[in-house]
Amino acid sequence: MGFTRAELESYRDTLVPDLIGPGCTLLVVGINPGLWTAAVGAHFARRGNRFYPALYEAGIVDRRIDASNGMSDDDRELLVSRGVGITNLAPRATARADELTADELRAGRARLHETVARVSPRVVAVLGISAYRTAFGVPRARVGKQDNDIEGVQLWVVPNPSGLNAHESVATLARWYATAARAAGISLLGSEGG
Repeated sequence: MGFTRAELESYRDTLVPDLIGPGCTLLVVGINPGLWTAAVGAHFARRGNRFYPALYEAGIVDRRIDASNGMSDDDRELLVSRGVGITNLAPRATARADELTADELRAGRARLHETVARVSPRVVAVLGISAYRTAFGVPRARVGKQDNDIEGVQLWVVPNPSGLNAHESVATLARWYATAARAAGISLLGSEGG
């Protein structure tokens, strides 16, 4: 499946529903959906995004997920059965996360509090330190477990899987995601999660 630039632009500001099932223990929080994600209706769908390869390498899932053409029911069920849920700080799709305003990210924090109160995961993992710093008003925050919680739930900040985040590899992302998953009580599959 491919899209022209004009076709992708037509998905600007589209909302992508959360993927959260019963028994969610690890709530992954992206910054916002990209245009490709909005077009196919699947989180982290852009080819080159390292989210699903990192989940596999971490041992959180037992097979590679390719959401670039949308997510299959089997892949959706795999995530839900492993206790992984996905939401975003800002719900509207943009070409790049830097198109969001600070007000949108701060509003996302309030929405996230509501989602966490409703879902009650064990761990919330925000993907992206810059967005976290803005949304939560913590300019010196570092990646890792945060001192504060959210609705009584452990709060982690882990690296963003976007290809634009050149400081991280699939292997380093996998290590961070495995650590958050273990904190959420997810038993890692195989030896990948270390």
